[in-house]
Amino acid sequence: MSLPSSNWNFPTRIWFGNGRIQDLAKACKDQGIKRPLLVTDEGLAGLDFVNEARQQLQQHELSHSFYGEVQGNPRAHHVEQAVQLCLQASCDGIIAIGGGSALDVGKCVALMAGQSIALWDLEDSGANWKRAAAEKILPTIAIPTTAGTGSEVGRAAVIVDEESRSKKIIFHPDMMPKIVISDPELSRGLPPDITAWTGVDALVHAIEAYCAPGFHPMAEGIALEAIRTIATWLPVAVSDGDNIEARGHMLVAASMAATAFQKGLGSIHSVSHVLGALYNTHHGLANAVILPYGLSHNARFIDAKMGHLCRVLGLDGQDTGSVIEFLLDLRRRLDIPHTLAELGMDEQDAVAIGQRAYLDPCTASNARPVDANDLESLFRAALTGDFTILS
Repeated sequence: MSLPSSNWNFPTRIWFGNGRIQDLAKACKDQGIKRPLLVTDEGLAGLDFVNEARQQLQQHELSHSFYGEVQGNPRAHHVEQAVQLCLQASCDGIIAIGGGSALDVGKCVALMAGQSIALWDLEDSGANWKRAAAEKILPTIAIPTTAGTGSEVGRAAVIVDEESRSKKIIFHPDMMPKIVISDPELSRGLPPDITAWTGVDALVHAIEAYCAPGFHPMAEGIALEAIRTIATWLPVAVSDGDNIEARGHMLVAASMAATAFQKGLGSIHSVSHVLGALYNTHHGLANAVILPYGLSHNARFIDAKMGHLCRVLGLDGQDTGSVIEFLLDLRRRLDIPHTLAELGMDEQDAVAIGQRAYLDPCTASNARPVDANDLESLFRAALTGDFTILS
């Protein structure tokens, strides 16, 4: 059984359904794109559905250029290379196909191709985004192939600054893709481990957004439904990768979770971003390992919210501990490691990780106020599996 095809507008135009990749040329024409640059990652560049998308563009007389060298935890040089290609070919729009890395690079290319300022001038701080010439931002069509980052519905991108070895968030409200083609068929071949890691990434987005301080009932409602959906369908997608209904629910849930995190994220992401920049750790996997430790660290500030989440998930308990036990069991079922040590990390950089994580933009919206020492403790707890380190 598959979910019905449908179009909706929230927070951008989303064309959902099996086989909707066949509407790519239609989406280009809708946006007036005649010379697109197709951006994807190196793992997808030669796959059949990417080649078929390129053939579709040719059949509709849409001359396109191609950049297929994006890697996980994308670097600034990926953006720079793709921008140069975009300018050389006089491209007038971007098609970004892939996971969060390819989508983030594609959105940054759309942003930067017409600018005279540097990428880091548009880091998400204060009103930096106003430095950009908004009228020169190219339209983007986003086609996610993983159910994780939700970058297809976001106004920001995460890029590694190679010089400082840190992840930086690039933001502009017009980075939001104009059309999202959300086709569950494209995620069908995703292996179980990547399905699990990206799926828990979406889960962390929803949980941290739900826990973030501030009043945003719309985001909280979307986050709760995303959590419920992921808890129901992620184990199915991992155990049966060909279950197209599960794939569809997960794609929708990932977009919902990313929509919700406009309310904020938190310390789990703060530490995870640092690990990705320093060790090239898969972002979703790092989030998945840190998740229960982050909730434990925030427990005193989120217990009331966790009680409601327990009811949504049908758990017997009514507090943060009950949610943590549920998540630990879920991780075991998904074969996700319990500690960062199992990923080959040690305490050598613990102090620096705490300091760098404190500077991450996600820290400001954590459920409890934290400092660098708190984030160092969070890293050490996730490293060793020792919850007692946290207070």
